[in-house]
This record gives sequence, structure tokens and C-alpha cells, in this order.
Amino acid sequence: MGVGWNWCRFGELGPGELYELMGLRQRVFVLEQRCAYVDADGLDPRAWHLLGVEGGRLLASARVFERRPGGEGEASIGRVVVDRGARGVGLGRALVAEAVRGCDRLAPGRAIRIQAQAHLERFYEGFAFRRCTPPYLFDGIVHVDMTRPAG
Repeated sequence: MGVGWNWCRFGELGPGELYELMGLRQRVFVLEQRCAYVDADGLDPRAWHLLGVEGGRLLASARVFERRPGGEGEASIGRVVVDRGARGVGLGRALVAEAVRGCDRLAPGRAIRIQAQAHLERFYEGFAFRRCTPPYLFDGIVHVDMTRPAG
């Protein structure tokens, strides 16, 4: 895949890009995963947005914070999402690798914390994340918090 990675702040997203981003997140998190929650949680304006685009189409995205909201100074990665039609070709791995590189650049010297769906724990271990909480239920899906030491 010839995916290009674009980093932008919320205010830099055009109306079409924002519409496409919210649509991707809703299709995956609300429809596929059946999580009835308000995606517009008020945190997007404070985040960096990593967009994976190919041929003008948004295929993947993650939300990155230099300081985790409500956290203790760690950076964080969340809302990690890959379009259903673009899965199985390593795009998720490329997305997380780019998000980690971005955290290391935007928040040097800070650990990274994520809320991972428990079935993806081994996937994230491949990026040096380690579980730091027992499993817990979040939006009807079992999650674990994981941290990665400062880069």
C-alpha cells in the first residue's frame, strides 16, 4: 500500500477531512464493535491527528497527545483505527509505528500510555508496550492499560 502519513492539529482539518475521520471512527467503533458512546468527547481539539491516506481516501487514523489527558505526564495514543477494507496488509502495524515515532518526536523523554483492547495486547507488545493494569471493561470491551518506556 502507498499510504502517506499526515500529522495535523484539529484546527488544520478541513470540513471534508473531519467528516471522513469521524465517519471512519464511527463505522469501526460504533457499528463494527457495537460501542454506543459519544466519540466527540471534547479531546480532539487538544490532540494531534495522524491520518493514513491513499489515493485521497482516509484508511487509518490515530489520536496522539503529548500529555495524556488526566495523566501523569505520559504521552498517549488512542482512537487507533483502520478501515475494514484496508486490514490484513500491515497497515495497523505501520500506523502504530508512525504514532510511536510521532510521540517520541512530539514528547521526547516521555513514556507512552495506551488503553488497548485486551485481545490486541500481544500486538502492542511488539512495540515495547507492557501491561500496567489488570483487565477491565470499557464500553463493553475488555481493555488493559499499557505503557512504553520513553524512547
